[in-house]
Amino acid sequence: MNLRALAAELGLSQTTVSRALNGYPEVAESTRRRVEEAARRLNYRPDMRAKGLATGRTMAIGHILPVSSRHEIVNPVFADFIAGAGETYARHGYDLLLSVVRDEDEARHYRDVAAKRSVDGLIVHAPRAEDRRIALLRDTGLPFVVHGRVSDETLPYAFLDIDNRRAFERATHFLIDLGHRRIALVNGLASMDFAIRRRNGYLAALAARGLPADPALIRSDEMTESFGFATARDLLALPDPPTAFLTSSLIVAMGVRRAADAAGIAVPRDLSIVTHDDELAYLRNGSDEPIYTATRSSVREAGRRAAEMLMGMIADPGHPLPQRILEADLVLGRSTGPAPGHVLSPARSPSPAPLPP
Repeated sequence: MNLRALAAELGLSQTTVSRALNGYPEVAESTRRRVEEAARRLNYRPDMRAKGLATGRTMAIGHILPVSSRHEIVNPVFADFIAGAGETYARHGYDLLLSVVRDEDEARHYRDVAAKRSVDGLIVHAPRAEDRRIALLRDTGLPFVVHGRVSDETLPYAFLDIDNRRAFERATHFLIDLGHRRIALVNGLASMDFAIRRRNGYLAALAARGLPADPALIRSDEMTESFGFATARDLLALPDPPTAFLTSSLIVAMGVRRAADAAGIAVPRDLSIVTHDDELAYLRNGSDEPIYTATRSSVREAGRRAAEMLMGMIADPGHPLPQRILEADLVLGRSTGPAPGHVLSPARSPSPAPLPP
């Protein structure tokens, strides 16, 4: 099956079919869907080399990963993000170019990729406070989408993020409604933008309810099971230990629970845990019923959406820069209950209702 045969099957011109498959914005959405469905049904595969030569594109998207002993990019959620993005790239006929570089070479590698035009666009991972990559890439003119946001960036850029502040504010209110007053935050690296937003949400909820923020209950580091275990072990040994933990990843929550088990502390009778859950394909938060109460957002779906945004930017460079913020769901699991000694009245039992806008 070639382009001519596919066009004849559809009763359309070869130009229209080609433009529909290449994401040109002037093609009607109904026509695009019809062409894509026929291409799948008839097993049509475009000549990507010819397509690249005709459009001046490389038909590749870049992901640049810095190698570091202390960097959130090593977190296993990256694999699910790439899986989601890869589905989108394949549908559009794009390859994924993955580069692993040393921390100190990261900026130079971005410049080299842009100068050589070895990719048609980039996904930027793990934005940090005062992240210089945004300004660097804006100057190159290469399309890019940031997975996350940079709080102190004032100029426009394309991004896809979850509302981390709102998610952790909501989770903290939920724990307060259960009677918890000593709530520990076990967060990601303090320099990461998502961790800053989650901390701000936690602090905002405490302030709104008239509760003081105890710096001793706020810990930040790379999100590993051992970090969760060591942090919980130390905090649970305090003279006035927390009765609840809010953690930034399911892996950290597992470490917290291991420390509680080692100390003979029962979850949720004696200790409640709320975590963020990225819905990882290989690390599920239970099956029919969640193990942990969690703020939930699929990182694989984020990969799909970020890639779609980038595809749109490449197809239509003049379109306004897309910016999307996804809400995280608050799902009830078996890891939360009333604070020890606190009795809930049926009328005041907490539920995962959204915060007011």
